[in-house]
Amino acid sequence: MKTLKTIVLSSLIAMAMGAFSTAVLAEAGEGRVSYSPADAIDLVIGKIKEAQAAVASGAKGDDVYKIIKQGMDYSKEVNANDVVDRERSRANEILKKARTMAKNNSMQGIEEHLTKAAKAFEDLKPLI
Repeated sequence: MKTLKTIVLSSLIAMAMGAFSTAVLAEAGEGRVSYSPADAIDLVIGKIKEAQAAVASGAKGDDVYKIIKQGMDYSKEVNANDVVDRERSRANEILKKARTMAKNNSMQGIEEHLTKAAKAFEDLKPLI
């Protein structure tokens, strides 16, 4: 009888944990848009190209900074697995250098960092 009680109690606890698991109930909240990793990569690359066009047209550093910041916000959605996350953080480091240059309004050489960042994010696609 004691064994039966243990089995029934363990089963009830396991079912309760499965029924009220937060992972089971997780979803995007109101006002939050979720992107698949491939779509997020495309959005980041689009923002990098937009920043490159802004630099080429002679935009101010603050404008380029805002564009790069939006791209970095999109990069947070790239979360397929550990390998992709590690490579994404490396690509983000390159993008952070470009963002810092734009913040300091030193536009000399920013194009090189943006090109490297675009290539690094392109290289993420096969890893998904």
